[in-house]
Amino acid sequence: MIVELQDTEATEAAGADLWPLLPKKCIVYLQGELGAGKTTFVRGLLRAAGYQGVVKSPTYTVVEEYLTSDRTLFHFDLYRIRDPEELIWMGIEDYLAQEAVCLFEWPEMGLGILPEADLLIRLDLLAQGRSMQMEWRKEG
Repeated sequence: MIVELQDTEATEAAGADLWPLLPKKCIVYLQGELGAGKTTFVRGLLRAAGYQGVVKSPTYTVVEEYLTSDRTLFHFDLYRIRDPEELIWMGIEDYLAQEAVCLFEWPEMGLGILPEADLLIRLDLLAQGRSMQMEWRKEG
């Protein structure tokens, strides 16, 4: 499925629309160049879940944890990872073992360590707005 998103609000709305469809435990890969709207999409997911705090890109922290009324969400940004084994050192197995939604920006940086995604989302910049492509990889 490919959808055009006209602006930031539409990107957040797409995230919000996805939230009720996600299982309590799943892995989502978010792909796209810098500025394509990956964190904006995550913000929409979290707003739909009732989270009211600040949602920021975990570019420097690598992971941000969010607790909602009924789920845990881990938002990873692997942009600064230079060796996939860094994920092992940071305890990726512990994150993945939890009943949580795990969202990975730049998942290709964890190649060979990360398991296959349940859902792949690709965001691309257009002349105006962006496009979003979603592909379910596993059935829950």
